[in-house]
Amino acid sequence: MLFMQNRTGATRRDFLRRTAVGAGAALTAGLAKAAGKTILTFYMDDTNPYQVGVDAFKQFLDFIQANKLAGESSMILGFRWEEFGLISRPRTALQRAYIEQLRRAHECGMDSHMELMTHDGLLDFATGRAPRGVEHEGIWLYEPAVSVDQYEAYFGNIIKEGENIGVRFTGATWPGCGCAACTRRDAELRKNGVLNENPNLWKALLNLAKRGKFRGPTVPLFTVSDPHPTRAVAREGKFGVYDLPPHIHDNLGIWENNPARVNADAYITADGKSGAMVEKIRAGAPYFVFYGHWQGLNPANGVGWPAFKQVVARVKQHYGDRVVWMRPSALSELIHSGQVA
Repeated sequence: MLFMQNRTGATRRDFLRRTAVGAGAALTAGLAKAAGKTILTFYMDDTNPYQVGVDAFKQFLDFIQANKLAGESSMILGFRWEEFGLISRPRTALQRAYIEQLRRAHECGMDSHMELMTHDGLLDFATGRAPRGVEHEGIWLYEPAVSVDQYEAYFGNIIKEGENIGVRFTGATWPGCGCAACTRRDAELRKNGVLNENPNLWKALLNLAKRGKFRGPTVPLFTVSDPHPTRAVAREGKFGVYDLPPHIHDNLGIWENNPARVNADAYITADGKSGAMVEKIRAGAPYFVFYGHWQGLNPANGVGWPAFKQVVARVKQHYGDRVVWMRPSALSELIHSGQVA
């Protein structure tokens, strides 16, 4: 194991126990903060250290912390593994610096989702490699023949990789893929009537939550970007798995880092009178979820970064007393408890 102690000198066991004990207090605090206010939260896909370096992620986290925001960013420990190896088995100064930021993300207000392990092919954890031609993770989540045990083992291995470097996952995000093989297999599955994810997924994630493998008792999911109702896909006692979708598409540059796809007004206009976020706040909606991609949201060259900051400033100016920022995992706990509909 690469990780033996966190920065405070506590053992990994102490680290895991401390975060578990804090879950009940966090739920109580969340209830108090959310009373009579619209909860705001967001996802950020494709977060990685290789595109623009680690300083940009640090700057992003600093901004989140300074403005008391909250959301989620992907933690893809096997991203571009062929070039760089696994982040969870660091061999470069860049990876080690990134791990330091991953460790502080939660204290800054950010959850960490597994956007699975590679955002590409299924990883062989024994070798730390994805075999050539192996099925991609995204389409694998739809395969009807995959068992609960197989899903649980794969996700469990990802969680172990995170624990090795002293970071914990809160939920999961689906790694979309438009490659020829995945597109072809998707068409085959649809032809055979398979339109949704394999329900064994939900049971596997619930089992892991019950075993304390996630940071909290509820596991929020970002499955597809098309707006749809929040749904509990699995629950048992205090544990639950929740598909928590966004209310609006990415208007922060998307994965293409495309200026034509940047529009702060889609969320909230300068006068605070319109936008998808405004509609929810004025209607007294319990929460509003949005999302972006690291390519467009990063502070180094992301075309959506100024728009993101603009949205934050506008919300603070016009609705600062009517909203509260919250992590997706905290929101899913409130939904699970029945305190937020």
